[in-house]
Amino acid sequence: MTETTQQQQACLLFLHAQTGMHPGSGTALGTVDLPIQRERHTQWPIIPGSTLKGILRDTVRENVKGNYKPEYEEQNENGERKSVLKRSQRRVTNEDDADLVAAFGPGKVDQQNGHVGAISLTDARVLAFPVRSLKGVFAWVTCPAVLGRLARDLKLGPNLNGQAPPEFKLQPLPAKDKGLCKKDGPLVIDNNKLLLEEFEFEVTGEATDVAKWIADHAVSDAFTQDRIKSHLVVLHDDDFTHFVRHATEVVARVGLDYERKTVKKKALFYEEFLPPETLFYSVVLASPSRRQGHGKSAAEMLEYLRKNLPRVLQIGGDETIGKGLCAVQLDGGAK
Repeated sequence: MTETTQQQQACLLFLHAQTGMHPGSGTALGTVDLPIQRERHTQWPIIPGSTLKGILRDTVRENVKGNYKPEYEEQNENGERKSVLKRSQRRVTNEDDADLVAAFGPGKVDQQNGHVGAISLTDARVLAFPVRSLKGVFAWVTCPAVLGRLARDLKLGPNLNGQAPPEFKLQPLPAKDKGLCKKDGPLVIDNNKLLLEEFEFEVTGEATDVAKWIADHAVSDAFTQDRIKSHLVVLHDDDFTHFVRHATEVVARVGLDYERKTVKKKALFYEEFLPPETLFYSVVLASPSRRQGHGKSAAEMLEYLRKNLPRVLQIGGDETIGKGLCAVQLDGGAK
């Protein structure tokens, strides 16, 4: 292991959707005008790391901008002196706050003093997906491929979470139309059946260690922790893929004529949303500050992010109609 790697710190950023979320792709090939972002090879939903980093930078900037004032310059127009805004409070913070610039990179292009930010993020990958259930209202579904990638991603950072990456041992591995969940839990029908959406699954085992790990690490509120332990289902990879492709919400939306309050001509469009309760995770890697004269360690940069991270982030489109509100959990790393 190199010295640079040894200096790194890492943690997991978990996102728990509280409202429907639209991390859009910007490209529509089917009937849905505004689809969500998906991985090309799996068609599983993701949130790009660039999106997350921009959201985190904006959030941290809003938390610290009270330390700065906007800048004005005096101008003479037609013999009258005026104070004209030169840099807004947000811009001053974005360009001048040493910790913010060290963490996320310079706020303006400067070839002589440019440097890379100390904080790096991977794309946020789906961890568990909510699916309607005949009993127990809904279940969170995941699969061996998701859990295997999680265990692999945990190895990206040295000493992530302060412990060795977990090994999710699933005995037996779920076959097609089979599932692992709490056998005496609220989802089970007739002792060994699950009915998720319109599909029936046979319960062939339990996944207690998986449910407990996700409950302990991915969410912080006691209600959701207890519910995950009894409502998590591990399905076959293909069954999981079907749900994340086809069990999203597709909503018809319209644009209104401002004066008449009627639908504009050709203003109907369809937008895809991830349902509330979807769980994502991203790996956050921190390096020592690369900003000249700013000698903070990787642990200090990660602690700076932790200190300024709110409990809820807004991610994706449709902010003004309450979409994309996600509870945030930063797990592991220096505290």
